[in-house]
Amino acid sequence: MKLAFSSNAYMNFSIEETIERIASVGYAGIEVLADVPHAWPAGLLPERKRAIRQALERHHLQVSNVNGFMMNAVADPRQPYWHPSWIEPDPHYRAIRREHTKRALQLAKEIGAKNLQTEPGGPLAPGQSWDQAADVFYEELMPCVEVAERCEVGLLIEPEPELLIEKFDQYLKFMERIDSPWVGLNFDIGHAFCVGEDPQDWVARMAPHTRHYHFEDIAATRVHRHMIPGHGAIDFEATLAAIAATGYDGFITVELYPYIDNPDLAAKEAFEFMSRLMKKLGIAG
Repeated sequence: MKLAFSSNAYMNFSIEETIERIASVGYAGIEVLADVPHAWPAGLLPERKRAIRQALERHHLQVSNVNGFMMNAVADPRQPYWHPSWIEPDPHYRAIRREHTKRALQLAKEIGAKNLQTEPGGPLAPGQSWDQAADVFYEELMPCVEVAERCEVGLLIEPEPELLIEKFDQYLKFMERIDSPWVGLNFDIGHAFCVGEDPQDWVARMAPHTRHYHFEDIAATRVHRHMIPGHGAIDFEATLAAIAATGYDGFITVELYPYIDNPDLAAKEAFEFMSRLMKKLGIAG
């Protein structure tokens, strides 16, 4: 297993400086935010993509994942990255999410990322049933699955509290209708904890679907606010041991976007905590 850090904590820095800072902490990888200010695909010129690749090479960082979930560039006043969702009542508005995802998958291919994670549907609209929303999500997602297959980039659904798919059984139900090896799960351990699914209890069951992990801590209240690992109530030792038992050897990305005011400190503390724990468990980093 290798450690990466998400660039979404570095919203006050350019992507080039973010790459340099994350590498200086000791991480092997970076999750690139396909959003402003780092790599919003709709406005990313070829020279900017080239600059990202050159910075990655210069600082010896791999791309663990592309974050295609957040859409701050649209600046929806209701919530800065849940909207536009896959299940908006307005088909023209939800098309923005679909076309963004297609562009982000192409970006992932161009910068050497194996995966891109996306929103698990979105928040239900008033009067919208789960099954109705799931049908809309499926219809909007399938054109992106075709792009994922063509680009050979994993399109990963990330369950999240308060959205269409927030629990793993809902993910499994939705996935019954998709037959593609390029669609999988981004297992966010904090999100699982928030909805009452302690991550160590689900790792083995979800392993056939899991292509990438997000790590952050959550308080004992299970309120959805990302915390530095070790600051909350998640059993990281049990979770890491469970992941190691599955034979997973990919990236674990630490995602700490609430620490935008001091991302270096958060990245460093998280790296030290995770490295110590992996060493204790005999997990090669």
